[in-house]
Amino acid sequence: MGGAPENLGRLEARLGHRFANKALLEEAVTHISAGILNAEASRGLSYQRLEFLGDRVLGLIVSTMLFETFPLAPEGELSKRLADLVRKETCAAVARDWHLGDHLRLGEGERRSGAKKRDAILGDACEGVIGAVYRDAGFEAAETLIRANWTARMHAPRVVPKDAKTQLQEIVQAEGLPVPVYKDIGRSGPDHAPEFEVAVTVPGYPDISGRGTSKRLAERAAAEAWLQRAGKRPASTETKETV
Repeated sequence: MGGAPENLGRLEARLGHRFANKALLEEAVTHISAGILNAEASRGLSYQRLEFLGDRVLGLIVSTMLFETFPLAPEGELSKRLADLVRKETCAAVARDWHLGDHLRLGEGERRSGAKKRDAILGDACEGVIGAVYRDAGFEAAETLIRANWTARMHAPRVVPKDAKTQLQEIVQAEGLPVPVYKDIGRSGPDHAPEFEVAVTVPGYPDISGRGTSKRLAERAAAEAWLQRAGKRPASTETKETV
C-alpha cells in the first residue's frame, strides 16, 4: 500500500499540525480499497467516516469566513461562493498542495489505475484529513488549517467549472465522434454505502472507468479519468465570473 507511516511526518509538516493521535492521520489517508478483501471490516478503518465529519466542519468554517468577509453579500451570493469553495475539485486542489496523493494508502487495483491523482479521491481524502485534525485537536485546530488553505481561494474570482462529462462530450464532438457512452460495470459495498463503477466508451480510444458513491459520481469520475489520461484536466476550461 502507498504512503508508509514513517512518511506521514512530512505530511504533518505541510499541514502545520502534529497529531497527538497518529492513528487518526493514518485513517485519514487510507482508502477503503486498501482492505478490499475484508471491505466491511475495513470500512471503519478508511477515511470515509472522517470524510463525513470533515465535510461538515469545512462547510461551517468556510461559511463563517464568507459571512465575515462579505458583510453586504446576500444569501444567494454567499451560497454560490460556498459551493465553489467546498466542491470536490477545490478540496482536491488543496490536497495537491499538501502532496496528499503521495501518502494515500490504496489497494493494488486503485494504485495501478492512478487513483491518487483523481479529484474525487483527493477531495474525499482532504475532507478526511480535516476531520482527523478536528478529532485530534478540536475546532480551533481545524479552523486554523482551513483558514490557512482557503482564505486566498475565498478572495480569488469565482469560477464556473465545466463538468468533466460536459468537457469530454465537447472534445469528442469537436473530433466528429459520437457522444461518450457510459456503462455500469460493477457495484460493491453494503446497501447503505454502495460504490459504483462505470466505464466510459469513446470510439477510437480505450475504455476507462471511474468509481463513486452514486452512478452519477462514477460517471463523472470516469470522464475525469479520460480527460486526465488525455492530458486535459477538467479545470483547464474554467471561466471566471465576477459576483
